[in-house]
Amino acid sequence: MPRAMFEYTKEILKKVSFDVNLFCKELKKATERLLPYELDELKSFIISLMRKNPSLKQCLIYLD
Repeated sequence: MPRAMFEYTKEILKKVSFDVNLFCKELKKATERLLPYELDELKSFIISLMRKNPSLKQCLIYLD
């Protein structure tokens, strides 16, 4: 079940990556729901999204 939540979170973040504020809000929610090792994987995923949308970098504060 936790893995399903991780995949769902990635899909949501992809869909809202056009809006930095919404992306940050969803990322903050994800940090409350995901396991620590999943957050490490999520950080890698977000770094790959940042290649297309560099403004998302400011949201990384929720993962540190």
